[in-house]
Amino acid sequence: MSIQYYLFLSLALFAIGVMGVLMRRNAIIVFMCIELMLNAVNLLMVAFSKMMGNSDAQIFVFFIMVVAAAEVAVGLAIIVMMYRKVHSVDINILNRLKH
Repeated sequence: MSIQYYLFLSLALFAIGVMGVLMRRNAIIVFMCIELMLNAVNLLMVAFSKMMGNSDAQIFVFFIMVVAAAEVAVGLAIIVMMYRKVHSVDINILNRLKH
């Protein structure tokens, strides 16, 4: 399979993620879009690693996935605490948490 297919798929996933972060106001959706962007970059790194015949980037992608799993745990905990405090996951309401 050619690298152009991976490049196009990664670009499409990243663009969907960026549009989701910019347009949506739900904290869970924004969080999922950030993860989608991270996975698009991981896909591109693995594709280029396979093309070059070097597996160092694939090991780096594994560590990125481990950090992303930790990010999910912390991020979801923050979202749950925000919901308990404000009873909404709208990111425009985050200014209320200052007081």
